[in-house]
Amino acid sequence: MTSSHIAHTRKALVATGAKSKIPAGTSPGQVSSTRAVERALALLSEVCTREQVTLTECARTTALPPSTALRLLRTLESAGFVSRDEGGSFRAGPRMIQHGATAIGRNELARLAHPALDRIGTATRESAYLSIRGLDDTAVYIAQVEGTHAVRHSSWIGRAVPMDGLAVGQVLRGEIPPEGYVAGRDRIEPDVTAIVAPVRYPGGIAGALSVLGPTYRIDQATMHAYGRVVATEAAELSARLGSTPDEQEF
Repeated sequence: MTSSHIAHTRKALVATGAKSKIPAGTSPGQVSSTRAVERALALLSEVCTREQVTLTECARTTALPPSTALRLLRTLESAGFVSRDEGGSFRAGPRMIQHGATAIGRNELARLAHPALDRIGTATRESAYLSIRGLDDTAVYIAQVEGTHAVRHSSWIGRAVPMDGLAVGQVLRGEIPPEGYVAGRDRIEPDVTAIVAPVRYPGGIAGALSVLGPTYRIDQATMHAYGRVVATEAAELSARLGSTPDEQEF
């Protein structure tokens, strides 16, 4: 590859809005691959910083032709990094959410949630969990404070469970009643009752705080009392993540 060819490639990239510098000796094939990655990352960033965004908006904000933007978005969609709703708008996909939530869980969300989990455990004596949305419509449990009863819910740390039919799934999908929490018998463990409240951040729902305990010990009155405890702690944690009172209204 001659230096004139490399110079010509650089000029072409500048003309299409490339922001990064091309190292000396880079072949046109490498330049093309790098440019495709940059464009895909720009689109991914645009999708992930908005609740939902149309193809037209993506193309305009990234200065890409709509056909190019659509091709790259479809590639991201097939990999699970982007999802598309029935109206054709794009939003962060399950793989992107899981990677982001896992990073948050390891570095920030789990750390911030531990005091709340401790207080929930102290108030209820039941096991308290923090969960996040995972791949393939699952909920992943990433932090726990174990209950102090002799009979208590055992650790689900790292476990992914299908969200369908579960209180945690209802919360992570944003299906929250006016009380601010969801309570019900666990579909996976029918003798267990789960009480779950959402942890919000400015872009949506970051995760869920929950109490899990044996159903025989959690009657209707206890369920509502625990629900208020969990909802209060979830709202306080949401505020620490930057969620405003308006965003916490159910």
